Amino acid sequence: MAEPSEPRPDVQESAPGAAPLAGIRVVDLSKILAGPYVTMSLADMGADVIKVEHPDGGDPTRKWGPPFNGPDATYYLAANRNKRSVTLDLKSPEGQEAVHRLIETADVVVENFKPGSSLAEVFSYEQLSARYPELVVLHISAFGDSGPLRLEPGYDMVAQAAAGLMSLTGETDGPPVKAGFAMADLSAALFGLIGLTAALVERGRTGRGQYVTTSLYETQLALHVSWATAFFATRERPHRLGSGHPNLVPYQAYPAADGDLVIAVGNQATWRRLCRVLGRDDLPEDPRFLANADRVVNRKALNAELESALALRTVEEWCALLSAADVPVTPIRTLDEIYASEQTGALEMIGTVDHPVVGALEQIRFPVSFSGRRPPLRTPPPLLGEHSRDVLAEAGYDDAEIDRLLAPADPTTEGKTP
Repeated sequence: MAEPSEPRPDVQESAPGAAPLAGIRVVDLSKILAGPYVTMSLADMGADVIKVEHPDGGDPTRKWGPPFNGPDATYYLAANRNKRSVTLDLKSPEGQEAVHRLIETADVVVENFKPGSSLAEVFSYEQLSARYPELVVLHISAFGDSGPLRLEPGYDMVAQAAAGLMSLTGETDGPPVKAGFAMADLSAALFGLIGLTAALVERGRTGRGQYVTTSLYETQLALHVSWATAFFATRERPHRLGSGHPNLVPYQAYPAADGDLVIAVGNQATWRRLCRVLGRDDLPEDPRFLANADRVVNRKALNAELESALALRTVEEWCALLSAADVPVTPIRTLDEIYASEQTGALEMIGTVDHPVVGALEQIRFPVSFSGRRPPLRTPPPLLGEHSRDVLAEAGYDDAEIDRLLAPADPTTEGKTP
């Protein structure tokens, strides 16, 4: 076993009860969802996140509405709490120099510049690492850093289509459908967060930063999981199954007398209990439905039998009976029901933070607890440029320099060379 390394002299241990990333500073050069969700997660865990935005409108999601809540769209408000906003024009020499002044005291930079763009070149890892060897940089792209699609831009739905999710989502005889959540953006955010925090752990051992990359495309492939191994074994193209499972039956949504519910059977004992509650003790003895493999092959016939039985009672009645028999079951709940539910309340997953314009702003809280404590909602999603003066003063600019940096661009001289 390797000897434990000595702690770095410049790293202070966190006080008991402190946020796990307290003392980490992040410069957030990203926009839209994947990058901002990473940096919000870092901020939730205690990092000081400085969100750098263009003076003309800032993060585009500020305008992705309706709905709006105050000056910003609710889409923006979903992924930017606990950050500070500073406005800088990254294409100007002065703005670029200001960003470097911020990076001088930073541990992490997160960016999603389009590969091949001027900003990707100006803030390339080669340039940054030469000046800041301890810096960890996370780059999120649409299709990765190599291959024929590496220079393509991408949005969540494009990635869902390109990486297969839409081909697997929807009813068997219906069109392809995107997932209800932004699965491509959010999977890239979560894998990026994992890679970034791993790089910080390694930096704690070695003192060296590194370049962490992921993409909407790569992370979708990682989530294929059993779909991929099934294809590698059979070379058969999978098809859409609605809410059904490719390897388990019954395991999907079914209609009852007044709505839909989900039943999930993962073993033979549960299968027999389900049939007993449904009053269909004959089904487990039917040669078509003996084992799970038989039920998968004869899915259509079995579902017809189950739907006939389930049509006799309401969702509430079936959920009570099946739950009492230890059969996994649930109604298909809507967001208003979920947010008002006792389970959500018990987990304290919804909190409020005081917004300077709209007042109490509800947010879904970070879904991980540390020693029984959920990270707090410290500050609301910032107004555009709300913290510019404070952040730039911390970077060593005086009042006159800050005034020049924050002065509106003159449209008559913009783009002209002096």
